[in-house]
Amino acid sequence: MTDLSSYPVRLAEDITGLLRTLDDHLAQASPQIAAQILGKLLDPDNGVLTGVTELMETGSRFARDNVHRGALPPEVWLAMGRAANELHDVGTDLSDHTDALRQFAKPPAPASTAPPKPVASAMAVRRSR
Repeated sequence: MTDLSSYPVRLAEDITGLLRTLDDHLAQASPQIAAQILGKLLDPDNGVLTGVTELMETGSRFARDNVHRGALPPEVWLAMGRAANELHDVGTDLSDHTDALRQFAKPPAPASTAPPKPVASAMAVRRSR
């Protein structure tokens, strides 16, 4: 039978590896692809930064509970809480710029090679016969 208690630890290791791989891709990406990646990472609803912030908040609650039981020193809880708060503040600051990243990520409009279409003049004169 598989030990299911090790799954979350393996999941954390896998996510860490995937983040390193994504970092490598980001470093080599074109500017528009890099902006797309950053836009996804910083999405205030579903982005990685939001997910990491929520994990730190959960970690802070874990630390608090274990400080109250005497299993961890209070400094651990304080550090985890501070990290969660600072990540939240950073996320809030960066959320103001996600629209700029999304705009930058859009490919530029293709240049038109067709001749311009004639535009009807507002001063059209009707000839009478």
